[in-house]
Amino acid sequence: MKTAVLICPGRGTYTKTELGSLARFPDRPLLARFDAARTALGQETLSALDGAASYSVAKHSRGDNASALIYACTLGDRLALQGVNLVAVTGNSMGWYSALACAGALSPENGFTVVNTMGTLMQERLIGGQLVYPFLGEDWQPDPARKADLLALVANIATRPDHALALSIDLGGMLVIAGNEAGLKAFEAAVPPVQGRFPLRLSNHAAFHTALQAPVAAEGRARLPETLFRQPDLPLIDGRGHVWWPGAATTAALRDYTLGHQVVESYDFTTAIRTAAREFAPDYFIIPGPGTTLGGAVAQSLILSGWKGMTSKADFQHQQGECPLLVSMAIPEQRALVT
Repeated sequence: MKTAVLICPGRGTYTKTELGSLARFPDRPLLARFDAARTALGQETLSALDGAASYSVAKHSRGDNASALIYACTLGDRLALQGVNLVAVTGNSMGWYSALACAGALSPENGFTVVNTMGTLMQERLIGGQLVYPFLGEDWQPDPARKADLLALVANIATRPDHALALSIDLGGMLVIAGNEAGLKAFEAAVPPVQGRFPLRLSNHAAFHTALQAPVAAEGRARLPETLFRQPDLPLIDGRGHVWWPGAATTAALRDYTLGHQVVESYDFTTAIRTAAREFAPDYFIIPGPGTTLGGAVAQSLILSGWKGMTSKADFQHQQGECPLLVSMAIPEQRALVT
């Protein structure tokens, strides 16, 4: 049986092409419980959002809607896995909450409570914003000097009066930068446009994984007790690359990280993938739905880790063609490998 690490996607992965994804959710009573919980809070149900006639950026990308939709899509694909031996779970940003549920550290319902609560708090406060900018060229060859220059620019802007700016997510060949409007505008003015779309502002995104989110973290801790958490069934790799081993993780520490460091400090997805590769050496890196956009960041992270000797996009494509290692469950032919 093939071994696999599951990599849960974060915000921005449920777009217009993902509308209708919950039609394949394998546990309809569980989805009905999610819908009932949303109704009780006065929120539109996931079934209604996912079953809408058309996608609305204003509605579907909101934190209070997008987070719960993404969680349900990810969890549904986790439940659909067959014929693979999951050896660890990780995720990107909001995907950490999904990873907790997929690894058993939160029940499906408690995972939904955490995701829906934090997504709603982020949307209500909407402190700051995010943008994405690549430091790798289109060949994906490592360029540590370019990365260092960009991070130095971020640090410089952050020293200016009334400018808040920090690294939000180290995302493969991309830097997700977060801050207040002055900080973001200064960064946009200082870097050249590349690849026809960067720097790219992210709609309805707050300054995740920065100190600006301290009020959200505090409110999350006030609303989400330790009793929601339990020992994971599978190893969990967090946004520092740290492994939470079953039997060694305490529920208090898991909650403290989830509603503390994970909210207000940079999320190092690249290091999480490096840990997944080197610590667990899986046959497959599986990305559940929704969407396929996380695939590039996983591939770039593996290249930056020197996994299987890969040093470029061409190396990854050759490896993927010879013996696939990346499985995106939103792509039917790849999904068939693991369901």
